[in-house]
Amino acid sequence: MTRYFTEEHEWIDVEGGTATVGISDYAQSQLGDVVFVEVPQPGTELAKGKEAAVVESVKAASDIFSPVSGKVTEANAEIEDDPALVNTDAEGEGWFFRLSISDPSELDGLMDEAGYREFVAGLD
Repeated sequence: MTRYFTEEHEWIDVEGGTATVGISDYAQSQLGDVVFVEVPQPGTELAKGKEAAVVESVKAASDIFSPVSGKVTEANAEIEDDPALVNTDAEGEGWFFRLSISDPSELDGLMDEAGYREFVAGLD
C-alpha cells in the first residue's frame, strides 16, 4: 500500500485500484475537537479536487476534497457516529471514505510522506 498526501491535508492510501481517504494528523490537530463528520454515500462520483466530505470542529467547519476522481465504494459510518475518531486516529480508523480510482495518473503530483512532513514543517 502506498500513502500520498495533498496540500489540503488529505491522505490517500492506494492499494490496487482502490483508495482510502482521510485527513492528516496535522489537519485534525489544527481543527481541534471534531464534533461532526459528513461522508459521501457509496455510489457517489467524486472529481479530483472537489468537495467530498465535511468535518466540523469546535473551531471551524472544513470541506474535505477528493485527492483523485472515482466512485465511492464505502463510507466510514463509524466517524459519523463517533467524530472523535478523527482526533484519536486521523490516519487510521478515522478514515472518511474508500473509492475506486478512475484515473491513476491523478496520483502524480501528490506528496509522499517525507514530502508532506517537509511541507507541514514549512507552515509553522
